Amino acid sequence: MHESLSKKKTKEGEVFSIETIIRQEIDADFDSVYKVVNTAFLNAAHTTHDEQNLVVRLRNSTAFVPELSLVAIVDDEIVGHIMFTKIVIKAEKKTHTSLVLAPVAVLPKMQAKGIGGKLILEGHKVAQALGFTSVILVGYPGYYPRFGYIPGK
Repeated sequence: MHESLSKKKTKEGEVFSIETIIRQEIDADFDSVYKVVNTAFLNAAHTTHDEQNLVVRLRNSTAFVPELSLVAIVDDEIVGHIMFTKIVIKAEKKTHTSLVLAPVAVLPKMQAKGIGGKLILEGHKVAQALGFTSVILVGYPGYYPRFGYIPGK
């Protein structure tokens, strides 16, 4: 996927577009992704400061779906990452295979520019193409509803 953020006028003036490429993560990206995730969560309010190691553990698990580990690239630099992994939900005698979104990370200098949203939306598209019908997450309740997530009870 190749996409640009649109140019728009704000109270502060004109915001220039940022050309963003969203693509599947490859092995050569692993070190950069580790650093991006670590940096993105350094000063986050709700963090274990282990999200970068979570990515490594998930990547090495049976829950890993390679097509759903995506990177965002701006000016040949990986600036964001998202991962969706498989989960089986069991209720009474029924089971349902779903996905968990965790984590989504964008370098602080690139946050609030729509990159995280682009990663989420592209992940949804790929997940749907792979036949998945639901995604769950634990995250900031003020952010995720704009992408169709409904807070649990």
